[in-house]
Amino acid sequence: MAATAKPNGKSITDSDISSKIPATANPLAEEPSQIASNINYHAKFSPHFSPFKFQPEQAYYATADSVRDRLIQQWNETYLHFHKKNPKQTYYLSMEYLQGRALTNAIGNLNVQKAYADALNKLGHDLEEIREQEKDAALGNGGLGRLASCFLDSMATLNLPAWGYGLRYRYGLFKQRIAKDGQEETAEDWLERFSPWEVVRHDVVYPVRFFGRVHVNPDGSRKWVEGEVLQALAYDVPIPGYKTKNTISLRLWEAKASAEDFNLFQFNDGQYESAAQLHSRAQQICAVLYPGDATEDGKLLRLKQQFFLCSASLQDIIFRFKERKGSTASLQWSEFPTKVAVQLNDTHPTLAIPELMRLLLDEEGLGWDEAWAVTTRTIAYTNHTVLPEALEKWSQPVMWKLLPRHMQIIEEIDKRFIATVHATRTDLVSKIPSLCILDNNPQKPVVRMANLCVVSAHTVNGVAQLHSDILKNELFVDYVSIWPSKFQNKTNGITPRRWLRFCSPELSNIITKWLKTDQWVTNLDLLTGLRKFADDSKLQEEWASAKLANKKRLAQYVEHTTGVQVDPSTLFDIQVKRIHEYKRQLLNILGAVYRYKKLKEMSPEERKKTTPRTIMIGGKAFATYTNAKRIVKLVDDVGAVVNKDPEVNTHLKVVFVPNYNVSVAELLIPGSELSQHISTAGMEASGTSNMKFALNGCLIIGTLDGANVEIREEIGEDNFFLFGATADEVPKLRKDRENGLFKPDPRFEEAKQFVRSGAFGSYDYNPLLDSLEGNTGYGRGDYFLVGHDFPQYLDAQAKVDEAYKDRKMWLKMSILSTAGSGKFSSDRTIAQYAKEIWNIEECRVP
Repeated sequence: MAATAKPNGKSITDSDISSKIPATANPLAEEPSQIASNINYHAKFSPHFSPFKFQPEQAYYATADSVRDRLIQQWNETYLHFHKKNPKQTYYLSMEYLQGRALTNAIGNLNVQKAYADALNKLGHDLEEIREQEKDAALGNGGLGRLASCFLDSMATLNLPAWGYGLRYRYGLFKQRIAKDGQEETAEDWLERFSPWEVVRHDVVYPVRFFGRVHVNPDGSRKWVEGEVLQALAYDVPIPGYKTKNTISLRLWEAKASAEDFNLFQFNDGQYESAAQLHSRAQQICAVLYPGDATEDGKLLRLKQQFFLCSASLQDIIFRFKERKGSTASLQWSEFPTKVAVQLNDTHPTLAIPELMRLLLDEEGLGWDEAWAVTTRTIAYTNHTVLPEALEKWSQPVMWKLLPRHMQIIEEIDKRFIATVHATRTDLVSKIPSLCILDNNPQKPVVRMANLCVVSAHTVNGVAQLHSDILKNELFVDYVSIWPSKFQNKTNGITPRRWLRFCSPELSNIITKWLKTDQWVTNLDLLTGLRKFADDSKLQEEWASAKLANKKRLAQYVEHTTGVQVDPSTLFDIQVKRIHEYKRQLLNILGAVYRYKKLKEMSPEERKKTTPRTIMIGGKAFATYTNAKRIVKLVDDVGAVVNKDPEVNTHLKVVFVPNYNVSVAELLIPGSELSQHISTAGMEASGTSNMKFALNGCLIIGTLDGANVEIREEIGEDNFFLFGATADEVPKLRKDRENGLFKPDPRFEEAKQFVRSGAFGSYDYNPLLDSLEGNTGYGRGDYFLVGHDFPQYLDAQAKVDEAYKDRKMWLKMSILSTAGSGKFSSDRTIAQYAKEIWNIEECRVP
């Protein structure tokens, strides 16, 4: 608000209001008036803008600075406590962290929401409005990055000695706009101003080398020399636990070149680009998440990013291990795994394995056996996918060029592994070509990163029971026979703070009231206590009013961002996740097309008997993934026709929600009543949005895939709309299709034909629909079984329509969904990692 009305009709500017509040530093303030003074102090004495303005944007930064004061105090106490106690610590390495906004989360975890709301009111502002000023940190894309952020929240809440490591991406993945031709990508502007939550650590800088050559010393030891050397500079982001002093760090690395790398002679000679070449290369490393890798330069840049994260993080971990040991004399490297646990979040940080070996061998002077023992006892690996394209394979020539010393180390690891198989498992010798790390196919020699992880890590885990079973019985079956105790399951979880307590305060308050405690926020199993009230009409009424408040809030957001008016009394049916053919947004939109066609064929009286529905789909399609972008375009085109059709648009609306991110999810998930988790069975490792929706009392229509299997077990089969082939049926169905045995359902043919007819505009959808045609072939043959599952999907949706008409039954199912979600807390997941993989214990700040 730029100005506030005064009773006599004059207006008070923001600076007038703030001038009534003393600008006094009070970093640990508890009372609203003291907090207001501290916010005002930051507006005046930590200025980020020109003076005389205290509009929402300025108020947001001053408020963030004020909250950060408290966090820094707790952060320093946590850091000192860990230093003093010297416990074993976990270091979590991930290429992505999808943090979401920090302000609401921080004041919620610090338990000062009301005090900050009151303080801002005294300054003429509203907390809701101030919160909207914050941009989501663009450090991730999908489930992998959001999981890492939920995990950090739980590590801090459980008072575990832990630390996250990532990269500080300047422009994120991309900001998505929906234009005439479909999805458009522009650079994320989250750092255009700056982030008030990060603290740059100018004293934490490490050299990271690329290219160069390996020098062999007279004693046979090796040293990686020459090439180009960049600097990794640390930025720390505080991660507060919920109602605890423990505040841990997410350390993000930025790549820099030093002043001496700037060639003044060349610059003065007019060779401006050449003079700053290394500075330009440094900027490229942290510019974008997942840069396109179709070219060799693109592959080199991605590999540089991955190595930059691994090298800087491991140098930091080793430095901190030595720092806590005090004197070099007392340094025992065999103790390193008793103080350090490193968790690789997917295969992106795999280079941590050869880099730790290099640091131990070449920098610390250990022998191979000792270095290998330290490395294999330190590193654990989480697998997140069975998709072949996501199990990274890097070109050997590219790796030799960029990381020559690491390739020598990988060769040696592979050679020793193969020798072990020959010596101990003659029955597996014929399998060596698929088990070894280096695939030496002369046409395309690659390094298989997943194989390197499995051979080197002490523990390998999947992220849902079904996924872990597939890893053990299919993907890694031969490794399991070598190391049966190496493989575990750790079903993913989500933080109940961000995903219920803070994003749906109305529903949270009702849960607390009926359970007579708010302890469920850190002990989610307590939600089972709701089961005994599921039939209670009073609870059902309160539940319905909370859901309606969330639907109204979402409807306002949808109208504001897309211009489409949606009716909160209709069934809100939502699918939000990365756009990918295996996640089958195409199945969803073809179902919507069929529904639209049937509505058009009905009489007005028949239409009145149907269940009115608003279908929302959101998610980003990777910039070079053509079919995914076609799906986005189709959803938008279907919406454009359906939403303007006066015969149908009170019974059906279709909306593509643009630029899906954490803050958008915090509106969509609480406002959803039905959520689609409809991936081809066996393809989704876990999924975590399914857990967020279930926790918020949203019913799921889905396949037996990923964590859906466990969600259905926990909430009850009657409260889950199931359809589709099972994971063990999928290979045979694909084979049958190849052999021409697939008979499409007439409804499937009708939906495709309706799209081909041009009913949704002139865009050529033939290439997209062709992917569903034929029996086999690249981009054909319906690999993801949309056609096979389509009739069962329509039947399940018909059951949804019927169930929604029985309001009492639907509300009971919704309550039982929340009541059964206790297992899916990231607190449970992280407690299991801590005990069963990392061997770390609580280290609570007193």
